[in-house]
Amino acid sequence: MRQLIAGNWKMNGLTESIVEIALMSRTLTTKPAHCDVLICPPATLISHAVQSGAPGVAIGAQDCHPEPSGAFTGDLSAEMLRDCGATAVIVGHSERRQYHGETDALVAAKASAAWRAGLTAIICVGETLLEREAGQAKIICKRQLTGSVPRGATTTNTIIAYEPIWAIGTGKTPTNEEISDMHAHIRICLGSRIRILYGGSVKPSNAREILSLPNVGGALVGGASLNASEFTTIVEFSQPSS
Repeated sequence: MRQLIAGNWKMNGLTESIVEIALMSRTLTTKPAHCDVLICPPATLISHAVQSGAPGVAIGAQDCHPEPSGAFTGDLSAEMLRDCGATAVIVGHSERRQYHGETDALVAAKASAAWRAGLTAIICVGETLLEREAGQAKIICKRQLTGSVPRGATTTNTIIAYEPIWAIGTGKTPTNEEISDMHAHIRICLGSRIRILYGGSVKPSNAREILSLPNVGGALVGGASLNASEFTTIVEFSQPSS
């Protein structure tokens, strides 16, 4: 299965930022990647990004509401995201869990909503530093997987992103052995070949080693995805399908 290199722009980017996606596409046109490429910009830029017509770069979203419509001021349904041209949506990111109090059950409902709308759900799991130091990392991730991944998950409608919370935006990354160990654990928990991305301070300097590890089906890239040069360098390090 092809690896996926996905970029999560978080709350960054204005209309002028679409040029970065165009530059990514231009690079991928001249030097085709042997992986899938996805950028998840803020919701305000999804339509702009899709309409810009960037071959080789799919566009996703960063969150969705579980319901298809209703009196939920400020929220966006999965159907709305699909209507804008998104093909995937991130759900359960640690920042949503931490700052918005999202539970595993809510994440599962959002993943189901993504499927309902024809989107791929990228479901995030990961432990805090305290949980890892207490030897609870695998227990936490298994609990999140059990509660956040609805029945019916397949290789086509679901992707898992393992993001150790303590490595997100900190510049810290687990050792290669720790990443391999957790991805192997998640693979056992899933019992399927669903892609498992690694996320957490992925950058050009460490991407080659991370993407070559067993059970790593790609990367969910944060800050480095805002820069076309850095992001396409990471894309170049993706591994051919096995």
